[in-house]
Amino acid sequence: MSNKEKMRTTGYYKEPGPKLNEESPFKSMMERFQFAAEILELDEGMFQYLANPVKQITVSIPVVMDSGDIQVFEGYRVIHDNVLGPSKGGIRFAPDVNIEEVKALASWMTWKCAIANVPFGGAKGGVRCDPKKLSTSELERLTRRYTANMLEVFGPDRDIPAPDMNTDEQIMAWIMDTYSMNAHKTETAVVTGKPIILGGSHGRKEATGRGVVTVTLAALNKLGLAPNKCRTVVQGFGNVGSVSAKLMYEQGAKVIGISDITGGYYNKNGIDIIDAIEFAKNNGNSLEGYPEADKITNEELLQLDCDVLIPAAKEDQISPRNADKINARVIVEGANGPVTANADAILEGNDIMVVPDILANAGGVTVSYFEWVQDRQGYFWTEERVNRRLNRMMRAAFDNLFNVKEEHNITLRQAAYVFGINKVATTLRMRGIYA
Repeated sequence: MSNKEKMRTTGYYKEPGPKLNEESPFKSMMERFQFAAEILELDEGMFQYLANPVKQITVSIPVVMDSGDIQVFEGYRVIHDNVLGPSKGGIRFAPDVNIEEVKALASWMTWKCAIANVPFGGAKGGVRCDPKKLSTSELERLTRRYTANMLEVFGPDRDIPAPDMNTDEQIMAWIMDTYSMNAHKTETAVVTGKPIILGGSHGRKEATGRGVVTVTLAALNKLGLAPNKCRTVVQGFGNVGSVSAKLMYEQGAKVIGISDITGGYYNKNGIDIIDAIEFAKNNGNSLEGYPEADKITNEELLQLDCDVLIPAAKEDQISPRNADKINARVIVEGANGPVTANADAILEGNDIMVVPDILANAGGVTVSYFEWVQDRQGYFWTEERVNRRLNRMMRAAFDNLFNVKEEHNITLRQAAYVFGINKVATTLRMRGIYA
């Protein structure tokens, strides 16, 4: 009996991971992980090692509030893997964050770093709080105490945090300062996503959107489509969506649809993205009332007839309920998990190429790596150099996955998991298990 048959018989592939709802991003990730594990014929021990984090930390964070009262928050850090190098991943502040969510996000970072050929492992962190209800001084005290609790975890050679949901460069600056004070030296490389003046990198804020467009152009090239002949739809107009829309517009693409939390905006003749960005900037970062396009729902936006669809908003936007109504040649996942696992086969059956999130939005971690390298060197690059190197690495990553796709006759998403898991597993075999 082969390893594959043995694991199917024992149900081994169903063991790791939390039991979440049917369309959870973690469940989607695990289904894709299992598919790749079967192709690679991972033995049971290797599967278990790669499916579970190497370290999980939960801490209590007491904070003296402005009122003088003490409030205790819960914080997390999960290191999924550090075989390829120091672990890397963002920290999110949110009222509903929990350890299972952080575990899922940490595992995604492992595969994302492997695919991007960045020498990092995967990690993620979180603090259960509502930052909108905290004053700036309370937020600073929370951040510094969380960092103090993680002093044995964080480190430029161990684990390197970055911004994520509801965290920004100011919070990264507080983490860097707290760590440095305890290390008795300035250690800028302990975090990325910092302000430029504290060792941040040029091009970091635009990196994810720029990476999305780089792989979009690579995908269009494989399909023989010129960007200036393509109609593009972008869901989401935050940092990733607006940058992606702007760069596609600058490539000559006709951007016929955009959206934000207020709904979708459609103009069959194309939207002037520079004008739309300026409108949103002057309208409280909202597209509400944008006069140069017709208002439609986000559901209608996803179903527009187009060549390129970039979902850059939330997870689970394309599922079996609407996958058959998608009218795009290419879907490029700017967001994490915008397509559920049970929608993949529908899209494949309709001959829609999907560039998966763990490749498409890896521009952020790639430039975070650049920031770490610059901090370690003490020498900083121009934005033009950052962008040039980002484009080269993203294009190389796409080509690697496309070659795996052709070799195994599978989708790009399946190829991404096969490539990423194989790289980590091969490295682990070479290093061996310390005993």
